[in-house]
Amino acid sequence: MYNSVGIILAFVALFSWGFGDFFIQKTTRLVGSFRALFFIGFVGFLALFPFVINDLPNLTTPDITLLVVLGIVVLFGALFDFEALRQGKIAIVEPIIGLELPMTVGLGLIFLGESLSIIQALLILTVFIGITLSVTTHHGHLRYHKRIFEKGVILAGIGAIGMALTNFMVGVSSSELTPLLAIWFAHTMLALSCGGYALFSGQFKGTMSIIRKHPVPIVGQSILDNLGWISYASATTYLPLSITTTISESYLALAVLLGIFINKEKLKSYQLIGVLLATLGVISLSFFS
Repeated sequence: MYNSVGIILAFVALFSWGFGDFFIQKTTRLVGSFRALFFIGFVGFLALFPFVINDLPNLTTPDITLLVVLGIVVLFGALFDFEALRQGKIAIVEPIIGLELPMTVGLGLIFLGESLSIIQALLILTVFIGITLSVTTHHGHLRYHKRIFEKGVILAGIGAIGMALTNFMVGVSSSELTPLLAIWFAHTMLALSCGGYALFSGQFKGTMSIIRKHPVPIVGQSILDNLGWISYASATTYLPLSITTTISESYLALAVLLGIFINKEKLKSYQLIGVLLATLGVISLSFFS
């Protein structure tokens, strides 16, 4: 029963992030990374506050320290991730951002004492290969070492490390405290940091008025990203971090499918194989978990 709940939550994160990425890319290119992150953080602060207000007086110094570290890691990872998507070509940066999957699995195995069966390990590898193939629009992009100087690549590499640490810290914080408290605190710090930057740089007035100009992508990314993180954080309390991340990380393959149906993009043969591998791998991993 518990594993079933965790798997459902991981799939909710998968679909939320898959659809949310469309809005995130549009928002970052319309208003910039800091503003996009501010809106996500502000919506998370408002929406989750009623559910965590009773927990706040009970927080201890170690709890607050853990949450502050989580907030810093979230800000670090998100900024590099968003900037990579804004500056670089998706075909170049997304396979690199996808490296957060094996990094997160490694963190879970090393620091959380998680263990995987041989079948689970092979399925996680299958999903990672599938994701990498599905988001690569040119076979030459699979040669990581030959695109180190492409725009956005270094940002994407740092972002992948930051997102792996974010996944790890969200899992730890959710287990030690509560998923809603972890996401609320992290996104509140996100809103304060990015809002503070906009205020001191003289952009805050424009930040608020810009919602009226681009309501659909801003609201879409803010709701879906928060829903994705809440679902992911909750899933980590039912499933191992490695399993949760593998299932939810397949949103990258979902984004490829959305590109086909919404943007009428053509799929290369190896991309089709990648989507099939990721899909079959996730379904099989859910069964064996």
